[in-house]
Amino acid sequence: MSIDEKTAAHVAKLARIRVDDARLPELAQEFNTILGFIEQLSEVDVEGVEPMVSVEPMRLKRRADLVTDGNQQAKVLSNAPDAREGFFAVPKVVE
Repeated sequence: MSIDEKTAAHVAKLARIRVDDARLPELAQEFNTILGFIEQLSEVDVEGVEPMVSVEPMRLKRRADLVTDGNQQAKVLSNAPDAREGFFAVPKVVE
């Protein structure tokens, strides 16, 4: 599969990336290089190889699952336009 300049422009448009017309040949070549790498990967025989998450088997670090208030109430409320009794104060909108 080969990517031409028209396809590269279409991909750039879908990605919402502005690309100058002068750079389209370079972008198309980069896409073709990436596709070449993908084709190389498809040639690798992975029959019988179990999927793995990491190169080394290790247990993920875990923290204690504790509910806390974050100890940052004053810091959070410092930028509030109106705070009362440790909460954000907002105007009443329901009669």
